[in-house]
Amino acid sequence: MLNKLMKRGPKKPSKTDTDVYSGHQISGSVSTSNVVVNHASRGSADDGARVSAPVTTVEALPMFRDVPASERQQLFLRKCHVCCFLFDFTDTLKMVKEKEIKRLNLVELVDYVQSGSGKVTESNQEEMIRMIKLNIFRCLPPSAHENTGSVGIEADEDEPYLEPSWPHLQLVYELLLRYVVSTDTDTKVAKKYIDSSFVLKLLDMFDTEDPREREYLKTILHRIYGKFMVHRPFIRKSINNIFYQFIYETERNSGIAELLEILGSIINGFALPMKEEHKLFLMRALIPLHKPKPIAMYHQQLAYCIIQFVEKDNKLADTVIRGLLKYWPITNCQKEVLFLGELEEVLEATQPAEFQRCMVPLFRQIARCLNSSHFQVAERALFMWNNEHIVSLIAQNRTVVLPIIFEALEMNIQAHWNPAVHGLTSNIRKMFMEMDIVLFEECQRQYTEKQAHAKVAHDQREQIWQRLADSVVVHQIG
Repeated sequence: MLNKLMKRGPKKPSKTDTDVYSGHQISGSVSTSNVVVNHASRGSADDGARVSAPVTTVEALPMFRDVPASERQQLFLRKCHVCCFLFDFTDTLKMVKEKEIKRLNLVELVDYVQSGSGKVTESNQEEMIRMIKLNIFRCLPPSAHENTGSVGIEADEDEPYLEPSWPHLQLVYELLLRYVVSTDTDTKVAKKYIDSSFVLKLLDMFDTEDPREREYLKTILHRIYGKFMVHRPFIRKSINNIFYQFIYETERNSGIAELLEILGSIINGFALPMKEEHKLFLMRALIPLHKPKPIAMYHQQLAYCIIQFVEKDNKLADTVIRGLLKYWPITNCQKEVLFLGELEEVLEATQPAEFQRCMVPLFRQIARCLNSSHFQVAERALFMWNNEHIVSLIAQNRTVVLPIIFEALEMNIQAHWNPAVHGLTSNIRKMFMEMDIVLFEECQRQYTEKQAHAKVAHDQREQIWQRLADSVVVHQIG
């Protein structure tokens, strides 16, 4: 999934990374001279403080191709200083010339790092990362639900918020991406600046509502995970903590889907036998992610991660299915349809031994879905019988499965309001009949007896209530 969503221009892949990175292409060559801003305060590289000093003078700065190779490192440093200045993009007419100056400098920096025309010195790398931190690590604006006070807003109900400073921010992200993926970047040097603090702040930015920014963050974090092996356990643990906060505290984070996309690729690379740490992550974070109300925003990515675990280790199928049953929605029909779709994918990767361990509670829940008055839930549950692997598992265990769901099938035949559900139920009933006629007739006999007993019990209750009503009348007359 990550590979499909993250396609970019060609590059030499690292040995620890297998998918292709993504982002927006930087188009057009720069023909205008860049300039430098004097007297801008530099701020702190550690805390990412914003530059607030005013621009006083602007002087022209040559492009990299117009200076000797020996002077390019100094020019690189001066361009980084220019890009440390932050602009107000809420007013499109304010400082237009200066904004364009910074944009051109960022384009030049991206091209320089991407082309590999000269290895960036260690001090310049430090200055570049400081500039990147100044630009991207910022306080995010309040999200829509914080403005309105509403909760549970669907992801597609409103237009996504778009960051006004994106013309600059995109180029800063592109510069960081090119720096991380560059073969000229020495990991031992770069990890001094791309440290745990940097990774944490990067993860904080995933809560942005701008989907373009989340896409860049996803690509960059995945590349950092692939290139900086020392950060891998920390990244997994930090993502884990974000999930905990989302599940048990806020249920609000715009970047859950993107984080799950990264994890889908990471899980795909897990070695076997799987570490206990990874199994705990499945049980304590991924499965509980089925609990929050806004699951529709990230369910596709979550289901992909879950399936990856089951395909890696078939013995986890029972754990996953019981986890789904634990968080099964009671009144949310749309969420129930999502669960049924995911359940089918899990069952498709489930082996007979694991199926037998969980089939009783599983088909009790499926029987409830078959009788749902919401036709999409009933229909989605009936569609499971279109899957050959699931039918094979059911056929091998029909003596257990059919008695559990027989009553639900009969009730659909007799009383379900939806013609499509009625027709699908008839087909499944016929399938069981052809599968084992003796078992089918025995289930039908037991069902008939149960209905007869229920009718007798109902009649007895009616007689008792009638006698009570008669006695009240007699008492009132007397």
